[in-house]
Amino acid sequence: MGRAFSYVILGGGVAAGYAALEFSKRGIFHGDLCIISEEPVVPYERPALSKGFLLPEGANEERLTPKWYREHGIELVLGTQVKSVDVRRMTLLTATGETISYKFLIIATGARALKLEEFGVTGSDAENVCYLRNLADATRLVNVMQSCVGGNAVVIGGGYIGMECAASLVINKIKVTMVFPEEHCMARLFTPKIADFYENYYKSKGVKFVKGTVLSSFEINSEGKVMAVILRDGTRLPTDMVVVGIGIRANTGLFEGQLALEKGGIKVNGRLQTSNSSVYAVGDVAAFPVKLFGEIRRLEHVDSARKSARHAVAAIMAPEKTGDFDYLPFFYSRVFALSWQFYGDSVGEVVHYGDFSGGTFGAYWVNKGQIVGAFLEGGSKEEYEAIAKITRLKPLVEDMAELESQGLNFAARVSQQPPPVIVSDAGLVVERPLYSWHSTAGVIVAASIVAFAYWYGRRRRRW
Repeated sequence: MGRAFSYVILGGGVAAGYAALEFSKRGIFHGDLCIISEEPVVPYERPALSKGFLLPEGANEERLTPKWYREHGIELVLGTQVKSVDVRRMTLLTATGETISYKFLIIATGARALKLEEFGVTGSDAENVCYLRNLADATRLVNVMQSCVGGNAVVIGGGYIGMECAASLVINKIKVTMVFPEEHCMARLFTPKIADFYENYYKSKGVKFVKGTVLSSFEINSEGKVMAVILRDGTRLPTDMVVVGIGIRANTGLFEGQLALEKGGIKVNGRLQTSNSSVYAVGDVAAFPVKLFGEIRRLEHVDSARKSARHAVAAIMAPEKTGDFDYLPFFYSRVFALSWQFYGDSVGEVVHYGDFSGGTFGAYWVNKGQIVGAFLEGGSKEEYEAIAKITRLKPLVEDMAELESQGLNFAARVSQQPPPVIVSDAGLVVERPLYSWHSTAGVIVAASIVAFAYWYGRRRRRW
């Protein structure tokens, strides 16, 4: 028993939804596309789980409802695990025994949350220990939070999930202690100076930080609930609930031995095409060439998932009109009344600027004399666009002190300058960016983030 489709998307998160939308815009026929997902719900925006779903007011209406998929003739195979994939025969075998064949496959399997057991700590199955990677996790976390209002929570991890969940817990009137081994929060991106600002802000909201140590064990009562967290340095933290955010791992298992792997993900070319010409990979699972840095990267962020999904569909549907994926790495977060954006790469020497006492501030990363990364907290739409543009342009920095002095004004000024016209030795007139303080290349339009809202949040109590 089996079915055949022209296009199959494996996975049900952000990338799958954006790929489906792009397919529909390009005019596929009803019955051409199938989406297979282990989750029992239609593809959704995963950032909503930490940025909106956990907040008391919930979220807005989801645009791509099950009705939308039906109206566009897209087959949904939900709540179904794929047991194996044969990329040579272009087939997938589901846990129900059905064989699904394809002409083109888009792998959008994303990543899974790392569990405590992988670090030698048991207790993930305790009633009040929560992770946050999918809708089921979010629903469970909301239920546990509602039973702990006025109580204590321990958040294990100081990255994206830890910081955003901690903010949501505080807003839900729960006292929070964050535990992580690094010297400061968001260690993969934030400098100590930037991290200090956010940690102080969180402390003003009542959040406590225990840094430089890790979870050792749990104290669990006879009812299967964690009563206290024991840290490696011997500290005991009484708690009513635990949230774990210690990283993710790309879901590549179905393709090991069949497709080339790199950087912990599935290796793709500039068209998001894997080592098998009929198979593409997008989102967290894809390791793709970042033109700006001249190397393969695997980026764990929604912006990359959205844009890589659209590009892969374009490469499949209109290969002759689609070039290589030219992506500017982008990360952002919104917590409490704060909102920051980062573009590029956090390598090289850092130049901070702005008002770290609570106003607008940021930083530039300068590597080999060029700006390769830019961070901004509290900026306007135009200011965020400016730092995105100069990160793309990679202007030369001749004077670090002057860069620090000019701060955000540097990005605003440089991003508005037209590209120079350069006359080569051969007499040819060439438009080429001159990466210096006073002359930079033209305008790169800032990324437009599609405002998909989140139908699931307002219905969470019904699931």
